[in-house]
Amino acid sequence: MTQGTVHRSGRGLPVSEELRNNGVVKNVGETRETLTGAPQEEFAAGMRSDRSTRNRVARSILDHGPSTVTELAGRLGLTPAAVRRHLDALAADDVVEAREQRVYGTRGRGRPAKAFALTDCGRDAFDQSYDKLAAEALRWIQERFGGNEAVVAFARARIVEQASAYREAIEAAAPEERTEALAKALSADGYAATARSAPVGEQLCQHHCPVAHVAEEFPQLCEAETEIFSQLLGTHVQRLATIAHGDGVCTTFIPKISHPTHHASASTAGRNPA
Repeated sequence: MTQGTVHRSGRGLPVSEELRNNGVVKNVGETRETLTGAPQEEFAAGMRSDRSTRNRVARSILDHGPSTVTELAGRLGLTPAAVRRHLDALAADDVVEAREQRVYGTRGRGRPAKAFALTDCGRDAFDQSYDKLAAEALRWIQERFGGNEAVVAFARARIVEQASAYREAIEAAAPEERTEALAKALSADGYAATARSAPVGEQLCQHHCPVAHVAEEFPQLCEAETEIFSQLLGTHVQRLATIAHGDGVCTTFIPKISHPTHHASASTAGRNPA
């Protein structure tokens, strides 16, 4: 990242302050000549291109969850060296951070590749929710209208209203494609969700949560969401991780079932103890 003061434009990704001196100076023997015109324009175009690519890198992490350099390079059509350069700049601006990648099953030789995840600051760049206002409203409901039970009632009413579109998508899908249908419906609401196979079931992964900061204070929002997933899919589900808890992705385990029922309960214990 070019040295200089870093500031934020709205709630977008941080951008560097433009260099105060627009000319590029070079020595020619004993004289100094200031370059103007085309070189300046090329330099500015390069800066804009870098910002655009960094936004693409950050967006890819948002959509797909914590990612390695190799994964990002493959998705974006960039070289690993270019990806590392952009990640270094994003890390310097507190948009991404490196984490140890979780390894499932037998670990091979060598250290696992680092996975890069969005920080809270990085998520804020994409978050269009009015977090402070929402949290204040929920505190007011909690204080004036029955404490925790009032918040639970609000959380359930909110997700039930959202779930009507999800229900339509699930009912139109074949039984084996219902988790994928739910993921697509959630993505349409800004959750950047995906479905993937897992041992004896599937995992529903939400790589973004528009209300993550509010859910840190009011986990009832996550619990109500887990309950509605169980009702929509007709099976017990288990929430393994949540962004509000500090995890990189909200992950819900959905067991493989032969005969769905509509009277299952949801586990809202929160994170996987592993």
